[in-house]
Amino acid sequence: MNKVALLFKIFILCYGTAYAQPNKTQLVLLGTGTPFANPERSGPSLAIVVNNVSYVVDCGPGVVRRAEQANQKGIKSLAAENIKKLFITHLHTDHTAGYPDIIFTPAVLDRNSPLEVYGPLGLKNMTTHILQAYSEDMNIRINGLEKGNKNGYKVNVHEVGSGIIYKDSNIIVKAFKVNHGSWRSALGFRFETADKTIVVSGDCTFSEALIKNAKDCDILVHEVYSEEGLNKREQRWKDYHSTFHTSTSQLAAIANKVKPKLLVLTHQLTFGSTLSSLIEEIKVNYKGPVVNGNDLDIF
Repeated sequence: MNKVALLFKIFILCYGTAYAQPNKTQLVLLGTGTPFANPERSGPSLAIVVNNVSYVVDCGPGVVRRAEQANQKGIKSLAAENIKKLFITHLHTDHTAGYPDIIFTPAVLDRNSPLEVYGPLGLKNMTTHILQAYSEDMNIRINGLEKGNKNGYKVNVHEVGSGIIYKDSNIIVKAFKVNHGSWRSALGFRFETADKTIVVSGDCTFSEALIKNAKDCDILVHEVYSEEGLNKREQRWKDYHSTFHTSTSQLAAIANKVKPKLLVLTHQLTFGSTLSSLIEEIKVNYKGPVVNGNDLDIF
């Protein structure tokens, strides 16, 4: 029995049938965008929801308002005051520009405990400077007429590497390193619950580590760019994207090895091509189920 399976058995013994018969795990896409300012797509973010608890991954622009839209669709654990666990793949701005939002907006709306954040090297430094930048705001809100809960403004940062980085009675989270150009630390995440395994690539190019960690998962959420579209761009962008991101043919090769029950495309870089052509490019070499993810899709 592997370590993950053993941990689940221990949890079941500890928590009884309440854990053995959980609510169905859901994947909620909160933002599927890229650095392009597409008003229909918020910055990269998603949530794994199990037993009315949300585990948010990345925090691109618009994350809290997208989470509120999900709350209004019935995902109550994504109401602002309930956002308490965040996992960050890497520190690119499109994945973190909503970090102050996810720290402060739920705090203003009466989050009553610290935000627990797990991510790569550099996250502590980023967090320290954000809190310093908004120190006067926090002082007024906590000590002024609002009488805000100071615990809601606290952030506990956990800089992590590869391996199991988080576990509770709902979920086990494993991080693994991926290749994202010159970033010294970029992560993918594997989320295992009682009924589903969901793997999130983060931003990366072709990655053997991802293939190993995503093998036979239920859902693989993966970034992608159109080869047809990139061929129309100038050389500097060809050089950049081919080093930092995953092409449609590379993703097909990944999916053929991973064999996910569902491949969900996010962070779709079309470069003037179409979303449907992304699917067509992938299906040249991959015949499994694949869909384009959109903001507020629920799987």
